[in-house]
Amino acid sequence: MSSRLSTRDLKRISDGIRDKYAKVAVNPEGQFSYPTGRAGLEKLKYDTAMVAALPETVAGSFCGVGNPFSLGEIAPGSRVLDIGCGAGVDAIVASHFVGPRGNVVGIDITPEMIQSAEANKKAAGADNVTFQLGRVQDLTGNDASFDAIISNGALNLLPEKEDVLEAAFRRLKLGGWLFVADVFLVGPTSKDMQARIQSWFQ
Repeated sequence: MSSRLSTRDLKRISDGIRDKYAKVAVNPEGQFSYPTGRAGLEKLKYDTAMVAALPETVAGSFCGVGNPFSLGEIAPGSRVLDIGCGAGVDAIVASHFVGPRGNVVGIDITPEMIQSAEANKKAAGADNVTFQLGRVQDLTGNDASFDAIISNGALNLLPEKEDVLEAAFRRLKLGGWLFVADVFLVGPTSKDMQARIQSWFQ
């Protein structure tokens, strides 16, 4: 898909994503057509005890489209990468699974989201989590170093999906797991590329 987009188009998409998620970082409520916050975590059947243990500010910033942890187990001591970590809720949940011997890296392209994630990390006392601003393609020194990669509602936003997935698999250990919760379109799309770009991040 990205090969059909000009540099200008890619910038419009990127700017639109950053603008929307800068607002989401302040408060996700009303920004999506599905439940967010603690209600979203409960609806998506996140572990009840874990949800109850999350500080209200952390749970309130959740805006995922699914539950990547329903796809398989993350073992204690694992190293986990969260692509498009947003406000860091899934990274913090993953930190409970990996325990003190493991660690979690969250990466996101929106500065405001990383700022929110850092605040949530502090509130949750998740010392085994680090957050980075940027793209997974630019994550250096981490080839074949992660036991699991998670992503929740981020890949559908990115036009360079093939590049992202290639970079993700390069960073997985042999036998590692990719747990993705996302949305996809069923049915025909508009043939007007500019109209699609305009609504890309809605």
